[in-house]
This record gives sequence, structure tokens and C-alpha cells, in this order.
Amino acid sequence: MATRVRPSSKRCAVIGGSGFLGRHLVERLVDKGYSVAVFDIRQSYELPGVTFHQGDLCDKQALLTALKDVSLVFHCASPAPFSDDRALFQRVNVEGTRTVIQACQEAGVQKLVLTSSASVVFEGTDIKNGKEDLPYAKKPIDYYTETKIQQEKLVLEACSKEKGFFTVAIRPHGIFGPRDPQLVPILVDSARQGKMKFIIGDGSNLVDFTFVENVVHGHILAAEHLKPDSPLCGKAYHITNDEPIRFWDFMSQVLVGLGYDAPRYHLPYTLVYGIALLLWLLTVLLRPLVTIKPTFTPMRVALAGTYHYYSCARAKQDMGYKPLVSLQEAITRTVASYPHLRKGS
Repeated sequence: MATRVRPSSKRCAVIGGSGFLGRHLVERLVDKGYSVAVFDIRQSYELPGVTFHQGDLCDKQALLTALKDVSLVFHCASPAPFSDDRALFQRVNVEGTRTVIQACQEAGVQKLVLTSSASVVFEGTDIKNGKEDLPYAKKPIDYYTETKIQQEKLVLEACSKEKGFFTVAIRPHGIFGPRDPQLVPILVDSARQGKMKFIIGDGSNLVDFTFVENVVHGHILAAEHLKPDSPLCGKAYHITNDEPIRFWDFMSQVLVGLGYDAPRYHLPYTLVYGIALLLWLLTVLLRPLVTIKPTFTPMRVALAGTYHYYSCARAKQDMGYKPLVSLQEAITRTVASYPHLRKGS
């Protein structure tokens, strides 16, 4: 009778490994001696020691092929949060995650680490040093966040000592760094269009921005500390740079570093939020006739004009988390990685 080979603890899979965070995670895992399988809808690079599996997240058979002999899975596949494709969010974040859990359990995977989001507790009002025991947002700021809440619940509820299947969720906030396709390119594009002259509110609101290498570090620490008797089982953890910064100071440092002017004119928060709300209502009413994509959405205004920073105390205590790269060093390295976005280039 053939005996089942126990998956190697150094063999893992990264679902969404072709994305911004996923690729940084894969590279660090390889550096640490892991054998890595990547599962994604596309392959964007090649790396020695990494096998790529292209497929749809909702295709369980394709997932099972990628998860063969794997003991640890990182699930960081997600559409870009600023998309307005509700069906895609539902399919990837909810239905896809449900399929990932089923495939993990069938393949004998022991650990699943989810990339969640700190926004699952954010309702557009101030959060200062928020802890993980904050309730899920009853009124999420957008549909992306609504599906991330459902996703996190699915993963954490799947944790089972009886089945030998252990799960944990990492909640990063404001991820940035080299190769980021969102934050810096969108910021520069707005500056080039003359849209980065204004500060929403008084500019004093503190926010977490987290360097991608620190997010990766948090994921790997969580995976290595996730054991049957550990406090991580079925829990969520905030991972940030642990250095809240004024939202507009961060934006200014990135813009000035790339040769653009820092925003300097103040607009009242309530006024801008009200206008954004009216524009959003207008787009909803006119959607059957014409597609409008306003620059200012209520979600973006809330993110730019409120306090939202989070405590890493639980991660420090339970897995010894400490940021590897300081915020200033992270900003310097990020700006240096975008020579093609410098003013005049």
C-alpha cells in the first residue's frame, strides 16, 4: 500500500504571485530557501526555482495541480481596489477564495496565509491606532472592501485544528515600493494633469503607508509562527511600517522626490466630500446612458482626509514583527526606482 508523502515545509505556493506584492513575496521566499509554485492568471516574469501555473482562481482542478505536495499557501490574488468591476471583485475575492480553501483542504495543505486589508474595519471616519478587535465595517467604503470582509471571514472561519488546517490573515495598509503599479504612477499622472495642487482638509491627518518588503516580512513571519498551539490560528494581524505620517506629507515627499511641486492649497474636507458624493450619485444615475469616471470619489476623499493608522502590537507580541525598512528609507528607495516617472523624463 502506497504511503502518502508529507509535503515539505519548505515547499509553498503563492496565489497571485505575478502581482506587485506577490512577486516581492516570491523573491523573498526563494532567498530564504523555499521552493515556490506560483498560481496566477498570467505569468509576468521568470525566476530560477519557481514553477508557474497559469489558471483561473475559480478552477479547482487547476489549483490542485499547483498545490501538489505543498504545505503552505499564500493567497494574495486580488483585483486593483480602484476598479469599479463589482462582478470581478465578487468572483476573485469571494468565489475564488472559497475555491482556494476547498483546494487547500483537498490537497492536504496545512497553512493558508491571506493578504487581507486594514480597510475591512474602515468606514470613512477617523481610526487612530486601531486594533484588530475593531468590528468589521458595517458600511464599507467601497465594494472592493465589502468583498475583502467576506474573504477574510471565509479564510479565518476555515481554521480547524481537527482538520489540521490553519489560517491567518495579514492586514497591510497603504502598500508601496518599487514596481508598484498603483500608488506612485497614479500620483504622478495626477500631478502631470495639474490635479495635485490641493490638500483636502487641514493636512494634519495621520495615515499608515507600508513598504512592500515589510508586508512580505509580516507574511513570512505569520507563516512560520502559524502552528497548532500558536495564538495566530484564525486571527487577523495588522502589518504596517509602524510610523504613521501625515497623508499629504507622504504624497509631497514622493512628488518632490520625482521633481513635481507639492500640493499647497487647502480645500475644506466636508466641501470636497460633498462634491464627490454628488458626482458619484450623478454617475450612478447616468450609468445607463454615459460612463463618467470622476477623479474624486467619496472613497478617495475619505482616504485622503481622515486619520487611519493601526497598531502592530499584536503582530509584535505573537510573531515578533518589526519593520525591516524605515519609512524614510522606503520612500527614498521607492522614488529612486521610478526614474522614468521623473518630471521631464
